Amino acid sequence: MGTKVLVAGGAGFIGSTTAHHLRRAGYSPIVLDDFSRGHRCFVSDFKTFEADIADVGAVQRILEEERIEAVLHFAARIEIGESVRAPLKYYETNVSGTVSLLSAMERAEVSRLVFSSSAAVYGEPTKTPIPEDHPVAPVNPYGHTKAMMEQIIADWGDAPSIGAQPRPSWIALRYFNAAGADTSLFCGEWHQPETHLIPNALRAAAGLTPELSLFGTDHPTPDGTAVRDYIHVADLAAAHVAAVERLFVSEQSVNRAFNLGTGKGCSVRAVIDTASAVTGKPVRYSEQPIRAGDPPALVAAAAAAQTELGWTPKRSDLETIVGDAWTWFNEHGFTPPA
Repeated sequence: MGTKVLVAGGAGFIGSTTAHHLRRAGYSPIVLDDFSRGHRCFVSDFKTFEADIADVGAVQRILEEERIEAVLHFAARIEIGESVRAPLKYYETNVSGTVSLLSAMERAEVSRLVFSSSAAVYGEPTKTPIPEDHPVAPVNPYGHTKAMMEQIIADWGDAPSIGAQPRPSWIALRYFNAAGADTSLFCGEWHQPETHLIPNALRAAAGLTPELSLFGTDHPTPDGTAVRDYIHVADLAAAHVAAVERLFVSEQSVNRAFNLGTGKGCSVRAVIDTASAVTGKPVRYSEQPIRAGDPPALVAAAAAAQTELGWTPKRSDLETIVGDAWTWFNEHGFTPPA
């Protein structure tokens, strides 16, 4: 049996894919999820605990009884629009939940953490590609919670020790735009509601929605639409495995953030054109005004992850991302089973 790691929020899209990749790498992942948004079918072949990370006692017992040696923290609310409408839910779940998780880790003397962060911490960037030392200046409650979670983890990491364990060691992974699917797995984008561009473009191609909303055609970009750095979920999972491995082999605490992206941006029009080419069907869309706080371009400077974690994205060209998502949706459907 490999080293036991706890995947908190492990029944979601990225968490479940990462759990499978961890097992392939020789680890023994244990999944923790409250299943408020995760899917049991994604983790049916893992040892799973249904609990909220806010329940310090329950999480502590799991960490101790399972002899967990590292935690991967995916448990959070993730929708920007919802965070604007219901900010307190985001501060309660994301920020307070993280404090509770760290408290349970302290009590159980678990000192290694990989945190699922976001490029949303940067807000509207002053330079592109965005390096990790770019100012943190989020523009919505979701981004604020991720920035606060990072700061809380950094302060926790400054502690000289956790019980008999040495100083905590953590890595925050700032994702840019996660997409695609590992077609060998029963894990994909089943968000309710779905707000991400690629699955919505594919839904439009499949005729499941009348049209896609294209927000902004007059951005200062080559074709006038927003540019984003898309990263395949399988590459994200591989980065988490690399981060866990780094925590175990490093004699010193790592305690820093890494961007996860390709360093190349794709426009919304490019995504629409690619979805049409992959599916062989038109993607109908309507042009809408630019959304407030929607930056023209978000592209990662990701050299640090490649240099320090030994991670290189292998499936993150746009055609592969869209093609794998289309293959997965055709096999498993666009909505979870009832």
